[in-house]
Order: sequence, then C-alpha cells, then structure tokens
Amino acid sequence: MSPNVLVLQHADILQCDLQELTAWYGPLPAPLFEGSVLRLPIDEGRAIPAALQAAWDAQHIDWAVLPDYAFADLGLIVSDMDSTLITIECVDEIAAGVGLKDKVTAITERSMRGELDFAASLRERVALLQGLPESELARVYDEVLRLTPGAEYLLAECKRHNVKFMLVSGGFTYFTDRLQQQLGLDYAYANVLESDKGRLTGRLLGRMIDAQAKADLLAEYRERLQLSPQQTLAMGDGANDIPMIAAAGFGVAYRAKPKTEAAADIRIRHGGLDAVRKWFG
Repeated sequence: MSPNVLVLQHADILQCDLQELTAWYGPLPAPLFEGSVLRLPIDEGRAIPAALQAAWDAQHIDWAVLPDYAFADLGLIVSDMDSTLITIECVDEIAAGVGLKDKVTAITERSMRGELDFAASLRERVALLQGLPESELARVYDEVLRLTPGAEYLLAECKRHNVKFMLVSGGFTYFTDRLQQQLGLDYAYANVLESDKGRLTGRLLGRMIDAQAKADLLAEYRERLQLSPQQTLAMGDGANDIPMIAAAGFGVAYRAKPKTEAAADIRIRHGGLDAVRKWFG
C-alpha cells in the first residue's frame, strides 16, 4: 500500500490561513495545480485535529486523507448526473412545465436525503408529468441544464489519462444520451420516459436505474474492464448514490446530503468537479 497523503484544495491555497497547519505538520511544500492543491505525506493513522478541520471548513478548504495514488492508475469513474455532473435536477425542471416544480422538488429533496424509497418516489414524480409535451425536455436541455464547474476539465483529464467515464443516473435517457454525445462519455445509463404522440404518459419503460442498479453497473464494468476495486471511483450527491460510492475504491460525495457524505471517502463541499482530478497525483 502506498503511503497516505493529506490533500487540501482551495482555488488559492496560499491565500488561506495555514499557520495552524504549519505548526502541526511542519514546513509545507509548494502547492500544485496552479496554487490550488497541497499534498502532504502523512503517517497512516495520524489523526487530524478537530480544530484544524473546523478551520479548513471555515475557509472553504476541501481536504481528505488518501492513498498516494496517481490519477492515471484509475480505470473507471462512475458519476451521477443530476446535481453532480450537471447543476440541476432534471425532473424538477421538467415539472416546471406543468406548474408543479415546488411539489416535485420537495419529493426529490426527501428522496435524495434517503427519507423516501427512490423507485417509488421517482414513479410518483414521473406520474405528475403525464400529458406534458416532449418539447419541455428539449427546453430544459437547451435553456436550463448547465454543466457543473470543473466538469469539462475532469472529462478532458479522463481522456488524457485513458480513464473511462460512465454516467449513471436515476434521471432520464433524454438527458444522458445527449450528454454522452456532447461530451464524448464512454458509457451512459438512465431511466426511459414513455411517451405517446409527443406527450409523456407519466410512466417509465424498462429497467429502473435505482441505487442497486448503479452499484451493479459499477461492478459490471469493473469486471469488464478488468480493473481492481482500487481503480474505480464513484461520485454523487444523493442517497441513491450510496451503494456505488461504498462499492468503489474511492467514493466521492459532491455537495452531498449528510447520509451520502457519511458513506464517502472524499467530500467536496466547496470546490468544483476539477477537485476530483486534483485529489490524485
């Protein structure tokens, strides 16, 4: 096993107050990634003082203790879509077309916190979309959907280092298929909205991509690509991402709900998705 490293990330790490860190650790190395990352070798089991953790969080510094691992040694990143690769929850924005965004958003929020069964809550939300013209999906994709900051950098680094990228979403194939084509993603899976004569029926077709399906797809592609568990990384924000986060070699909670953070090795509370690349050497 490689030695551990304490990694700290901030857009301008040297502008942060690092006096307590220096007093605890000793002289600090030069920052990496244009002044945004400190990588500090650390003895296994050395505890991070609570006061230091609180100081970092107050300064919007993301941090983690990790094996000293190269990004190029990863083989597969599996990512959630809504509120992870993109900034929105697509089902909530679609519901705006029938004046039900607030109602659907409330259900989504409870589901992502793990308070509701995901599959049942998704069917409930999709049923509310019955009769909506498919053109509303195009409106959301063209006018509302935005990539999370740092996403394009992360994807470019995946291509540069030959790390496969799979999008697995409890959302809908209308969006994952277009993102796959637009961004050159290796694989994409999501739920299929049924439509009839250009309008949504309020039902789903085929396999449900729920929490277990996400974990199963990670395991399937890990085996297919002949990777070790340590060569996989999974990231997401909601309770339905927990099984795949727990199954991956590196589990990343991105701007996540408390239950999801508790299941993850790495928490990104402040930075963008470029931070996923920058955890590694």
